[in-house]
Amino acid sequence: MNHDVIITCALTGAGDTTAKSPHVPVTPKQIAAAAVEAAKAGATVVHCHVRDPATGKFSRDVALYREVMERIREADIDIIVNLTAGMGGDLEIGSGENPMEFGPNTDLVGPLTRLAHVEELLPEICTLDCGTLNFGDGDTIYVSTPAQLRAGAKRIQELGVKAELEIFDTGHLWFAKQMIKEGLLDDPLFQLCLGIPWGAPADTTTMKAMVDNLPQGAVWAGFGIGRMQMPMAAQAVLLGGNVRVGLEDNLWLDKGVLATNGQLVERATEILSRLGARVLTPAEGRQKMGLKQRG
Repeated sequence: MNHDVIITCALTGAGDTTAKSPHVPVTPKQIAAAAVEAAKAGATVVHCHVRDPATGKFSRDVALYREVMERIREADIDIIVNLTAGMGGDLEIGSGENPMEFGPNTDLVGPLTRLAHVEELLPEICTLDCGTLNFGDGDTIYVSTPAQLRAGAKRIQELGVKAELEIFDTGHLWFAKQMIKEGLLDDPLFQLCLGIPWGAPADTTTMKAMVDNLPQGAVWAGFGIGRMQMPMAAQAVLLGGNVRVGLEDNLWLDKGVLATNGQLVERATEILSRLGARVLTPAEGRQKMGLKQRG
């Protein structure tokens, strides 16, 4: 069991959730406010996407990321910022017998373009989604090829940003370890992402199989989506890992009760406390993850 736990709060994500809950932050001001709320609730890290303020849909706009970062810094509260670098990998295959007629949800760019905001803003952590995945039940694929991943990993290494490797299935973990072997990553973090159709399921057996295949001494976290968010938080800690919660992965506090990001952090903290663990401060989290605090 891990008794000293990092809690990451994933604030908004890129999914079609804004119509399902009024608490999902959309504008940079709302996302930054959610980060402050999560920090005050006890989170160690906040994981940030941005959205188009006019439509609520996902965005890769560097200016939006810049505003979020500036607003968090202006709030004068210590929190580790983890920016997604996963946007730009969505491919909506054309339906039926017309697969080359890509759908309107396609947003496919190269590996260095996916890192444009990371290069400019230099957060303490950024993510690297470690493989291609059938994403959901329709025709959408998340695309991240070995060549793209090698290029992205190398650039993150050059920037001096800590990579958090997003592992959605066992093959992703296999390739992540290959990149480490090739010297493309420096002591990365691992995030085991469970329950996304059709990746690894959110259950004890799958999480343990992944944990058993992590590099020796790796700092890792795990999460489940929807109703499995809190069970998988407890399971991750019992297996020696850290925790991610937040509205990117789950909208509900209890049955019929919509959550805020702060409430999800508070609920996770309560569960961990009852298990005999404590949540690390951002300063303690930096030490555990080998981070250098940026301005």
